[in-house]
Amino acid sequence: MLYTLSITFFTPLLSFVSYLCLMEKALVRTLYLQQRRAMSSEAIAQQSLLIKQRFFESIDLTSVRFLHIFLPILKQKEINTWLILEEVILRYPTIQVVVSRSVPETYEMTHYLYESEQLTLNKWGIPEPIENPATRVAEKAVDLVLVPLLVADAAGNRVGYGKGFYDRFLQKCRPDVVKVGLSLFPPIAQIDDVNSFDIPLSVLLTPDMTYNYLGR
Repeated sequence: MLYTLSITFFTPLLSFVSYLCLMEKALVRTLYLQQRRAMSSEAIAQQSLLIKQRFFESIDLTSVRFLHIFLPILKQKEINTWLILEEVILRYPTIQVVVSRSVPETYEMTHYLYESEQLTLNKWGIPEPIENPATRVAEKAVDLVLVPLLVADAAGNRVGYGKGFYDRFLQKCRPDVVKVGLSLFPPIAQIDDVNSFDIPLSVLLTPDMTYNYLGR
């Protein structure tokens, strides 16, 4: 269904973590959160634009009916996925954009068709849809998911914020759902404490490279 690009895997690590080989998620999370916080808002904006361009250059959306997208906390310097969302709506009118609402008590999410006028901010500052049974979308309907993360490794395992929202969500999706991770940073060699609950990416997009994990 997807992929016009498959690129050689390993790229040099950021200089400040070039020694990483086997490292657990908690330490990786701390290091890359610090690195992201140190970036200027201007740099985040430019990197977000490059990731948006790479998304439309690398991913074939012709067979996608339901595209799930995470909405960013811009004050936390997350990748600005509004750029992708707005262009999908403009260029692909047949695609239904899906966004999520968090259920903090269970670390799960419910999913709804995107309607710009029906968003509120949750306690973390994430824009979320208002609950509406008429626009709810089942996980099995989703064809492609844009997955938030801090960094991934060379096998497509990801380090996020550690709550497991997306792992629980992806476990409920179809086996053929395409999982496209977005990261400001190139992958590290290996995350040490991967477990059976972790679901690897299909593709990783960074500002400089597309990493295709399918078939590996």
